[in-house]
Amino acid sequence: MTFASIRLIAADITTMVAFYELVTGHSAEWLAPQFAEIVTSGARIAIGSTETVALFMEGSAEPGANRTAILEFRVEDVDAEFTRLKGKVEFVIEPKTLPWGNRTLQFRDPEGTIISLFTPVTEAARVRFGSL
Repeated sequence: MTFASIRLIAADITTMVAFYELVTGHSAEWLAPQFAEIVTSGARIAIGSTETVALFMEGSAEPGANRTAILEFRVEDVDAEFTRLKGKVEFVIEPKTLPWGNRTLQFRDPEGTIISLFTPVTEAARVRFGSL
């Protein structure tokens, strides 16, 4: 089995896609007017409009309802990302070092999902994640 992607359902797909393009620095590929993907070196983010939910099962997913997932992106320098995104996103957690050796920051996407950017800063964390 291979993990393929995270799919997010958006009430306003244009705003969501623009947000993830800003955060990742990657352009989206629009596969249909109601579906786009952003491919990074480690993950694929699929973003579907609410119209796409009916293709599976009406009401099975809804925008803005997630409070369980955190999408994590490893970055070269969390503090540089903080500077780049300041004033463009509302931070949940400003840069801090966590007990397991990652320096992290968190903010929410337009639908409320938490995004975490992190950089391994201890030797153990760098070993665990390898090089970028």
